[in-house]
Amino acid sequence: MLEREEKTALVMLVGVVGIVLAVHLLFGAVGRPLLVEPYSEEVPDGALVLLEGRIEEIRETSSGGHLILSVNGTTVFLPQNVAAGLELHENESVTLYGVVQTYRGAREVVVSSAADIRVLV
Repeated sequence: MLEREEKTALVMLVGVVGIVLAVHLLFGAVGRPLLVEPYSEEVPDGALVLLEGRIEEIRETSSGGHLILSVNGTTVFLPQNVAAGLELHENESVTLYGVVQTYRGAREVVVSSAADIRVLV
């Protein structure tokens, strides 16, 4: 049988795990917009940004599977694992989260999850 101290420790452990899980879920739902900044040319590499606009162009990379979008003149890279779960069309308005990086001298926003792109109606 569990001693009183062991029961107290178990209750405290379950409580802490519950709090951590709740904070994680809450942050995923509402925390991201608090940490991002709108995309601009001044945002440094590695920054998490929010980009909103119209898809002007969609093309596949030569190696296949990856997609490159042009959203309001900004290049957006979708790795194969992200692109596979999406159905995007030119002239759709989107909101997306991604990380700014410079690839071969050109700035782009890299999206890491299909959940980070939302098509606006």
